[in-house]
Amino acid sequence: MRKSIISTLVTVSLAAAAMPLAVAQSAAPSAAPQRPAHAQSAFRLPSERVEARLAYVKTALKITDAQAPQWNAYANVVRKHAQQADQRMQERRARMAQGAERKRTTAIERLERRQQFLTTALARSSERLTVQKPLYAALTPEQQRVADEVFAPRGQRGGHHRGGGRHGRA
Repeated sequence: MRKSIISTLVTVSLAAAAMPLAVAQSAAPSAAPQRPAHAQSAFRLPSERVEARLAYVKTALKITDAQAPQWNAYANVVRKHAQQADQRMQERRARMAQGAERKRTTAIERLERRQQFLTTALARSSERLTVQKPLYAALTPEQQRVADEVFAPRGQRGGHHRGGGRHGRA
């Protein structure tokens, strides 16, 4: 009886150990591990996401034929900014792939880099504002209420900013 129990336990243990191996071998081999859908979008370039976002905003706003010229001007600027972001991301990835040695930056270099970033961000914001103002003015009051939501930066939708500053600090 005791031999029978031990024999059964050994058999079950071997079968359990072999099962993951059999399942792994029977699974279809793939070239690369698949990321979850939410993670895949994080690795896509901005220009790959911009068309979906523009389609959503256009549908949400219910853009009419009369508003099409203002919409097209806005959409073209958003596409241009997405392409510029693509270029910056690709340049950064190329630098990282080359294994460029990262030297510690000085306080002055960090300030200069920050100033350059803010100057570029201001130019992008000004360009977007130049085309978004006429679009907003062409919208009906109901469309403007929707625009206030869909044009709000991420994390600030709902008509107010949660928290009191960067990262929710007061």
